[in-house]
Amino acid sequence: MRQNPLRFLKYSFATVMMVVSALSSAAQQTQPAARHTLDMTVVKPESVGFSAERLERLHAHMKKVIDDQELSGAVTILARHGKVVDYWNYGQRDMASGTPMTRDTIFRDFSMTKPVTGVAMMILYEQGKWLPTDPIAQFIPEFAHLKVYKGTDADGKVILADPDHPPTIAELMSHTAGFTYGFFGDTPVDKMYRDAKIFQSKNLQEFIDKMAAIPLTYQPGKGWTYSVSMDIEGYIVEKLSGQSLPDFMRDNIYKPLGMKDAGFFVPAEKRSRFATLYVNDDQGKMKADDGKGFGGTYSEQPGMPSGGGGMVSTAEDYYRFASMLANGGELDGKRILAPASVKLMSSNHLAPELLTGQYGIGMMQMRRGFGYGYNCAVEYDPQAANLPDGKGTFLWDGAAGTWFWIDPANDVVFVGMIQRQLSKFSPNVEFESRALVYQALVDPSK
Repeated sequence: MRQNPLRFLKYSFATVMMVVSALSSAAQQTQPAARHTLDMTVVKPESVGFSAERLERLHAHMKKVIDDQELSGAVTILARHGKVVDYWNYGQRDMASGTPMTRDTIFRDFSMTKPVTGVAMMILYEQGKWLPTDPIAQFIPEFAHLKVYKGTDADGKVILADPDHPPTIAELMSHTAGFTYGFFGDTPVDKMYRDAKIFQSKNLQEFIDKMAAIPLTYQPGKGWTYSVSMDIEGYIVEKLSGQSLPDFMRDNIYKPLGMKDAGFFVPAEKRSRFATLYVNDDQGKMKADDGKGFGGTYSEQPGMPSGGGGMVSTAEDYYRFASMLANGGELDGKRILAPASVKLMSSNHLAPELLTGQYGIGMMQMRRGFGYGYNCAVEYDPQAANLPDGKGTFLWDGAAGTWFWIDPANDVVFVGMIQRQLSKFSPNVEFESRALVYQALVDPSK
């Protein structure tokens, strides 16, 4: 008897659809639920693969550096899969008064401002206001005639050259445009920065006017120098948004993410929570900063807000920011960036010839496996860089020792806040904490 082929086609189609439905259902059950609401309740470490016993090594280490008076105090937050597994405060906010460190202590973020400024730039990127290939001078006409330092002649006079190409926004955001800071190096260009007193500018426009008269330290894209690039970005944010940098960050980052104490100054009603900053005396011991030099007093909104180092926040404020990035640009139902923009920001943008160990700042050396994205460092091959993190980890730190990292491969976020000026005398808790965290991640499959 002849069979109707359409009958078998019908059953085959139905069978395929049943299989697809089953596979889809199984996939949905095995996929972790999207994280929309941040919960600071500390969960059992074992529930997400950490060992509570082994995390005690992190606690013991932090306590030791404080007991040894290498740090005054600290706050650390560790999370995995959006769940906080470790949230500790150690030591004192102020050693002279004995005021204990608390979770609501406000810290100077210094260069951990840079990734926040990067997010501000990426918000404007998503609005179609700039492209990575755009010349910086498209937004800052004062930079249309920048020159490049090419050495000095026999009389010690600076030799200048035209740039091979106008420096771009991508180069600005990856520290490869040719700018510097002025106080890390001792080149003739660094001296020009110091002589111009760029950080004493009354506002960002005056800062830009001063920068326009100073040459680049090298041809754009041909080096990597830690620099004022993110302060220049702050000016671009102001120009493209029509808001001051602090106001733009408040409206587009701080408020949506619930960063209650983040800002560029500490108002009078919060001063009691502001941690004392410790700098180094002649013997390398800690002494309280007098507020006249390193960072200032933070008592009022600055005339020149620094996109490279002007922010203050609590550890939890910064954890909220980092969690947003870890969650692909969204937190608590508030989307700040699209996942593609976070990926663009957190991918390495340095050419191989810059990843030789020749360039860097402090422990952040650009090398095989360790590069730089937009306003943050990137571990594109952490094992090659001798680091325990997962592939794609991105991170940065601040001059008073604050640090954070986001590890998308292991879905780990860590924030550490201290207040001691980084130097050869300060403990390396940032990278020591990496080993102490990952040795406690005993079941990464959870």
